[in-house]
Amino acid sequence: MVQNVATRMAELEEGDFHLLSGIEHGMRFSRWVAAGKLPEFSRLDPGEIDHRIDRCMDRELLERKTIQYTGYRLTFEGYDALALRTFAERETVEGVGAPLGVGKESDVYEARSFQPLALKYHREGYTNFREVRKEREYTADKEHRSWLYTARKAAEREHEALESLYPAVSVPRPIDQNRHAVVMERIDGVELSRAKLEPEQVRGVLDLVLTEMAAAYRAGYVHADMSEYNVFVASDGVTVFDWPQAVPTDHENSRELLERDVENLVGHFEQTYPGETPELDQRRLVDSIVADSFEGVRAVGS
Repeated sequence: MVQNVATRMAELEEGDFHLLSGIEHGMRFSRWVAAGKLPEFSRLDPGEIDHRIDRCMDRELLERKTIQYTGYRLTFEGYDALALRTFAERETVEGVGAPLGVGKESDVYEARSFQPLALKYHREGYTNFREVRKEREYTADKEHRSWLYTARKAAEREHEALESLYPAVSVPRPIDQNRHAVVMERIDGVELSRAKLEPEQVRGVLDLVLTEMAAAYRAGYVHADMSEYNVFVASDGVTVFDWPQAVPTDHENSRELLERDVENLVGHFEQTYPGETPELDQRRLVDSIVADSFEGVRAVGS
């Protein structure tokens, strides 16, 4: 698990951020930045470099590796620090609190600001870059990209989708984005995977999620990673989150991805609530979403 770098921010000095930014720049060209390049990239005096390296290494913001040369790269904590500093300078975030969710591809924290927010750090590509590159469209055509690029593109894609979808679709309101991090509205609710729906609620919740998927399609997007883990259920409705893999509806595989989303969602309900889930003609359901004629699960029952 990546540590919450917010607790270390007050210890960092301007020169530390110059070094981190310089290594970030160098990682555009190489996964490990040669020590000899650090004065050029960071614009720090060579005599100060070792001091800054020691400070950042002590705080686990950097990694060092000796190959044909001594090289450095950012850890995710180092990249987090750069993004968090930018949010602080923009007055987007005043502080970071407890974790809200930790996964293989993202960490989400409470964020303090003018309202309760969520700060999401994308982690795609750090430990399994090769597999992510195969699976993510935004890295599939890149022969040599660092995990910084992979994670940043995921954040950019998610923020772009949220800006396009909100408020027509029930998604978290986007607030800001920098590097691999997205700040968004904090959503209260229970993840669909952990929700215990009463029998009389099952059809209604399924209908609400499908309605949001249809609204997203009207707004130009297919989620492309829909599951019971990407929906919050609350007393006032549902919210669909986690949109970095979303594709536009004019994408050549959008229909196929929509079919998979519908299959995943309906499959969860069928497996978890077999007696209460209506039998649905999934092909007809997808047709109705694509044709903008979805009128609820009753209209597409088999």
